[in-house]
Amino acid sequence: MTSVLNTPTAEEAPAPKHLLTDWRPEDAEFWATTGRPVARRNLVWSIFSEHLGFSVWVIWSVSSAFLAAQGFAFTPKQLFFLVAIPNLVGSLLRVPYTFAVPRFGGRRWTMISAALLLIPTLAFAYAVTQPGTPYWLFCVIAATAGFGGGNFASSMANINFFYPSAEKGKALGLNAAGGNLGVALIQFLLPVVVGGAGIFGLVKASAGGVHLERAAWIYAGLAVAAVVAAYLFMDDIEGIESHPKEQLAVFKHRQVRVMSLLYIGTFGSFIGYSSAMPLLIKLNFWRQPVPAVVGIGINFAFYAFLGALVGSAARPIGGWLADKYGGARISLACFVGMIASTLGIIATLGQLTALATPTPEALAKIAADPAAFQFPDAVVSAVDGNADVFPVFLTAFLLLFAFSGAGNGSLYKMIPHLFRHDALEATEDGSADRQVALIKAAKSSSAAAGLIGAVGALGGFLIPISFNSPWVTDPLAATKVAFWIFTAFYLVCAALTWAFYVRKSATYAGI
Repeated sequence: MTSVLNTPTAEEAPAPKHLLTDWRPEDAEFWATTGRPVARRNLVWSIFSEHLGFSVWVIWSVSSAFLAAQGFAFTPKQLFFLVAIPNLVGSLLRVPYTFAVPRFGGRRWTMISAALLLIPTLAFAYAVTQPGTPYWLFCVIAATAGFGGGNFASSMANINFFYPSAEKGKALGLNAAGGNLGVALIQFLLPVVVGGAGIFGLVKASAGGVHLERAAWIYAGLAVAAVVAAYLFMDDIEGIESHPKEQLAVFKHRQVRVMSLLYIGTFGSFIGYSSAMPLLIKLNFWRQPVPAVVGIGINFAFYAFLGALVGSAARPIGGWLADKYGGARISLACFVGMIASTLGIIATLGQLTALATPTPEALAKIAADPAAFQFPDAVVSAVDGNADVFPVFLTAFLLLFAFSGAGNGSLYKMIPHLFRHDALEATEDGSADRQVALIKAAKSSSAAAGLIGAVGALGGFLIPISFNSPWVTDPLAATKVAFWIFTAFYLVCAALTWAFYVRKSATYAGI
């Protein structure tokens, strides 16, 4: 339990500067006079660190589409797997990262987790400048980018301790949105930084070619800045102990397992589509066989960032709506919106013409004399036809991102209320047992948030893999099949949300 702050006597040493020995966010007077500004300061720097973590986590989502321009010839299947690896590692790391906050303290773990981002960034900077770097080594380096995915769990677990229940939805929504924006920002800036075209075509490709290492060096520098900022401006809270067995025990709670599944639907969709969207646009709407040939169609670098931007912006809105109308209702509405959006995407995919990938022999011939190459009339016609469908495809995709982002915020709002509901039901109003139960509920919800986030992030691995399913040879056909599977899954999520949290007779109705 949290200890009470006392004035130090001559025999007592004062508490360390960045250690909060008396933290009572549910005490209205304490919160108004002392707690709120401290919580806000920690929230700001938590957002900064988590933002960088997300950026590093998905750096391969857009850079993989530029690997060909830097001289690396990988197949679409290899590229989709490359962008999926960080999501798998990041999801697995979320469990130990959640436990790290009570064990090391929020401030200290933020410093450690930010410092770990130097591994994927510096390794990335080296690998892309070495023409002989093998694919397997790229996979290993991509796996280390998963360190950034773990940051989300520890950051959310930490901020959960700082805010009272009435303000957790907005605070956690802002914290998560700031992190999610890291996906949009790196997809927006990386093409420009590395010398590729970007920002809706306002920035042209550099005559000096693509230099992916530039982005890695920038984010390595920002990781150092995050370590320094956490050291100077963040705090640890005394009395938060780490008991991994007890924290893992929350997964025995049936509702934690249900919410984990639902979170695959919302956050798994957000991070999975964010990772896959640049490649989806490139494969279906853009043709440039070799860098020396001027490409035709829709350039993925112009639009790929929009999905993550919309999803990130929608997340705090989902948290705010959940505070006002209840997380369950908003979550159900989001799943209905996601079903409609995926059906819209499927309808547009039915109007596309599959674009065949040139054989290695054909690419070698084009590269030998790029000035003589001309796109076949059939390819030009197919690309132009697909480009006409692109505005509808993009609109439907952005709606899917908006609903998944808002659903992220509303579901996270439900987690602390789930355990608070159990604590209130099990104790008498005004009793000492209730206070103890509420403290335990806060710890349990923090552990549950990390576990739910870990399971949910698995969607970020499954979605890119599904878009290039090994049992479907045509990439466009694989994409259609994948979206039908996703639609069916969202239907299941909507049904579970209604049954467990919206239906009036449900135990946790209205949380």
